[in-house]
Amino acid sequence: MKIVSVNVSRKKVVEYKGEPVSTGIFKKPVKGKVFVGKGNLEGDEQADLKHHGGIDMAVYAFASDHYNYWQQTLYKSHLPYGTFGENLTVSGLIEDKVFIGDQFLIGDCLLEVSQPRIPCFKLNMALDNDNTVKLFKDYFNTGVYFRVLEEGYIGQEKKLSKVAEVPGSVSVNSMFRALFDKEYAFSKQVLEAAHQLRPLSQEWREKVERRLKRIG
Repeated sequence: MKIVSVNVSRKKVVEYKGEPVSTGIFKKPVKGKVFVGKGNLEGDEQADLKHHGGIDMAVYAFASDHYNYWQQTLYKSHLPYGTFGENLTVSGLIEDKVFIGDQFLIGDCLLEVSQPRIPCFKLNMALDNDNTVKLFKDYFNTGVYFRVLEEGYIGQEKKLSKVAEVPGSVSVNSMFRALFDKEYAFSKQVLEAAHQLRPLSQEWREKVERRLKRIG
């Protein structure tokens, strides 16, 4: 795995369906090294701090491997890196191969996988397509959120080296499917395993607990 693009944006207000919307989804690639702090990347802002950013969602990464699929699905001739609101566009970061609690060293920066992404309406806005969120959820590979264990500088072409993992963990793909794929046969097993994982974000832990209570 390696970073192919580092993307940031300041929040701004845009008009969407006749209403003003504050957003930081319009990420643009930046050159050189960028400092990664506990809460976000230098030069990056989130508008909705309830659902984006913070300790458990400090860095959002998305696989460059998915871009070709989305260009075809959305009938786009080209989608620049950062289109999906990701801070890091990473080759090889495939959700069924990445597990909650996996730790990756990037230069002197240490990141830990905390949860999948749940897309919101702002993805529709960014792609100018009202069906994007549904398509994104149905694809089940929505990217990876990291918390920052050790701050540091990262840049394009930096490799991600996995340095730790949690025994018995669940993949980011299976974690997402356990909550959003009604046809997924292993939902209960995944949820029960996920509930035991210390690195799982508090938001997702609460989602898992509610779902387990519902299914009994």
